[in-house]
Amino acid sequence: MRRTARTVPSVPMKIVFMGTPEFALISLKGLLEEKYNLVAVVTQPDRPQGRGKKITPSPVKEYALEANLPCLQPVSVRNPEFIKSLRLLTPDLLVTAAYGQILPSKILAIPSLGAINVHASLLPRYRGAAPVHRAIMAGEGETGATIYYMDAGMDTGDIILQEKIRIEEDETTGELQSRLAVLGKEVLLKAVSLIREKRAARTPQNNQEVSYAPLLRREEEKINWSWGGKRIVNLINSLSPVPGAYTYFEQRRVKIRRAAYLFCQGKQGSVIQVTKEGILVAAGEGGVMLKEVQPAGKKVMTAAEFSRGYGLVVGQSVTK
Repeated sequence: MRRTARTVPSVPMKIVFMGTPEFALISLKGLLEEKYNLVAVVTQPDRPQGRGKKITPSPVKEYALEANLPCLQPVSVRNPEFIKSLRLLTPDLLVTAAYGQILPSKILAIPSLGAINVHASLLPRYRGAAPVHRAIMAGEGETGATIYYMDAGMDTGDIILQEKIRIEEDETTGELQSRLAVLGKEVLLKAVSLIREKRAARTPQNNQEVSYAPLLRREEEKINWSWGGKRIVNLINSLSPVPGAYTYFEQRRVKIRRAAYLFCQGKQGSVIQVTKEGILVAAGEGGVMLKEVQPAGKKVMTAAEFSRGYGLVVGQSVTK
């Protein structure tokens, strides 16, 4: 007797999506492309952006409005009126991606199928707010995207799916985040499909492998030229494009947007070579080839352009 394939009832699963930056937008678009029923989008309130501090909506809000999706922007997710509005939506699933606030248990309990998050690391590695920055800063060779069920802890819930991705040599946080956003979307769509079919796994995280990715601190942005060159390169690329690692040229503060390691010898913190490839600066061990820089109040430029415009010479110090 021939067996027929099992079919899944076509039940319109109601989803509330919570996210704010471009990273989250990729996942939101993926859900809409797959025709999921998005009953609401929740994002952070409009914030001042740029030099003019113009009040600007998040990328997620802009897209939600274009797609005619109901958009909520609570100042705090603990606001009773906001929680009440979520309950009235009776969502089956809550999906978050880089939303920007920790959700209380009252919200996590609302969706009948649970609340899941798109996290840009291979949990339990790099739990916290800055997993991509911290992975590059630490010199990791790989990272990934994890979809997990949210609970009361910080990125501690059971894992549904995760996939790895290689961190390329001299890759910046901005570049890696773009790739992880696409990977996160792909893994999310697989996980949502499994949840809908009631086939989603729940794999507890291994607490012996936990590491953390705390928010970046302002004091971490200044380059310490006594460090080894590879460590400095990891710092520079991890903080690019924002907030940016910085050093000084003739008392002028300059952010370094991209760098690569290159062996050299010389007095740490001094310019060893100025070429069309960039500006080579000696570190505590080895050297750092500065490739892209941004002087205060100026646009990003190649290090070669900067050296021509500001008359850099070999032997010049880059420390204040």
